[in-house]
Amino acid sequence: MNTMTVDRTISIRGLFRISRPINLLMVGFAQLMTAYFLIGTSNSGLPVVQDYKLYLILISTLLITAAGYMINDYYDVKIDYVNRPGNVVVGKGIKRRVVILLHTILNFTAIGLGYLVSPKIALINFFAAFLLWFYSNQLKREPFVGNFTVAFLTGFSIYILAIHYQKAELLVLTYAIFAFFLNLIREIIKDIEDRPGDRKHGCRTLPIVLGFRKTKSLIFLIAMVFVCAILIVTYKLDRPLIFYYFSGMGIFFLYFMYRIYLADRKDHFTQLSTIAKILMMIGTLSMSML
Repeated sequence: MNTMTVDRTISIRGLFRISRPINLLMVGFAQLMTAYFLIGTSNSGLPVVQDYKLYLILISTLLITAAGYMINDYYDVKIDYVNRPGNVVVGKGIKRRVVILLHTILNFTAIGLGYLVSPKIALINFFAAFLLWFYSNQLKREPFVGNFTVAFLTGFSIYILAIHYQKAELLVLTYAIFAFFLNLIREIIKDIEDRPGDRKHGCRTLPIVLGFRKTKSLIFLIAMVFVCAILIVTYKLDRPLIFYYFSGMGIFFLYFMYRIYLADRKDHFTQLSTIAKILMMIGTLSMSML
């Protein structure tokens, strides 16, 4: 009986699922690639990979991200019972009060680690943690602002390295913009996928407010701005190789947009969300060419 009670309080499988380890690995990988290939050296002149503050930033970012996933699942449990009942963890794999406790511990640990880097990083971590809580509690139920918030924080998780090291700002900004727009599109796609649960529980996401077709049209508009922004910034960098790389990626992006145009079922949008992650990985790998 005691073992069963512990399992209901917190299970390793539930903790694994609620923290989204694959997504965390992608965030950590993007930061390490940014540091090694774009930043290069620390403020002391040593290779940045030898700077312990880099790893404090990385760990604190991952802790805040994991805490964000947890609090999001906490507030979305009723919606998830409609959209993905087989994947609900809160209240099943992990008790609700344990989720809140873990969320609090992870965020305060991240802010503390940020302070060991600098007060500025600690403040940024506090802002990010608060924004993720506010997103889960309220913003994600509003049209567009929730999508924008998550996309902004994703891009900012890359740009925070340029803020700390004050190096390669424009180069890092290019990839931050790339991450922002691609995640903005992905978040809207996920809203289309989650329409049934969102509508049942009174959320006012874009697909519910604008409708299915108009939301798709908005995605195409964002995609056009995305492509223009990336090409302009990469051109200004005056690095032909990276300009051609992103231009070549445009072919895959056009395929992605074509799939969005054709999509009309839930499983279609689930696949599109995965393709967006693959595009993100391909874009991140281009850092090794610089």
